Amino acid sequence: MKLRIFLPAAIAALLLAFVLIACDEKKGDKSTDKGAKTVRVATQAGIATSNILLVKVNGYLEEELKNLGVSVRWDSFASGPPMNEAFAAGEEDIGVVGDLPLLLAKASGQKIITFAKDASGEKAVALTVGVNSGITDVAQLKGKKVAFVRGSFGHHLLGLLLNQAGLTFSDIEQINLPNPDIGNAVGSGQADAGVMWEPPLTNSVKNGLTKRLIDGTGIKSNSTFFFTTESFAKDNPEILKAYLRALEKANKFIADDPRKTAELLQSEVRLPVETYAELLKMYNRSSYISDADIAELKAVEQFIRAQKFSETEVDVDKFVDRSFLEAVGITK
Repeated sequence: MKLRIFLPAAIAALLLAFVLIACDEKKGDKSTDKGAKTVRVATQAGIATSNILLVKVNGYLEEELKNLGVSVRWDSFASGPPMNEAFAAGEEDIGVVGDLPLLLAKASGQKIITFAKDASGEKAVALTVGVNSGITDVAQLKGKKVAFVRGSFGHHLLGLLLNQAGLTFSDIEQINLPNPDIGNAVGSGQADAGVMWEPPLTNSVKNGLTKRLIDGTGIKSNSTFFFTTESFAKDNPEILKAYLRALEKANKFIADDPRKTAELLQSEVRLPVETYAELLKMYNRSSYISDADIAELKAVEQFIRAQKFSETEVDVDKFVDRSFLEAVGITK
């Protein structure tokens, strides 16, 4: 495999998508008429998003919305950028994405709020090196090739690790790669280190390509969040409350029986059941957005501007809306 450094396509896709808002704002608002009869839910297949996938498979949201006469349309996306393009075009109502892409979307002009946390997992994202690597400390990355997904929460974790070691991104050779390709790059020696998250992280370790150097424990919670448009939140509060009640059912199911969860969702996530069940245990699935979560979002927001992804400052305190959580009794 010939390794190459490529442009941050994910970031470009996000920025391009959000330009659509200014050009077609009416189209974006059309989907949020008061008393919506259908809620359009955007999902991604992954370990962190297993709760909303279980909501879909077990019909929890349809059950909660039955008395409101509201139906559900489920849409699946391979990653955050195409999901955000759909939001910019007014084609979705509720989505889920990582902390950095979420704030980048807001900074780029999306009229969105975050109303609940999906999951967090400190051990689910890690800096890895080759199994025979002599690198034992982050400080040894100076002058080395480091692979990561530009614009991801892995990017932010790497920035935090470098800062702790007295380094900056200018001290390393940056290689922007998709998450599934990083393990092979590190294992083949084409990169000296790489930041990746689950499930490629565990797969690369089990396949003897990499070993963990350090994960996010005590450094970054690596959280994903649910978001919706400002207009949908204003016009459809009962739908968001129903959504949160459905999530609570899924979170309890996962905590009580991770193996059964893995069996039910195996066709969605496409992992061996045993591996999937173990990975589920890495995540905390409280929907509540805590003060600590808000503080971390503020740190991510500052990172976005420091990296010049956007010059727009986001007021995180206003961006986070905990009123729907509190309305259904989710307070921690």
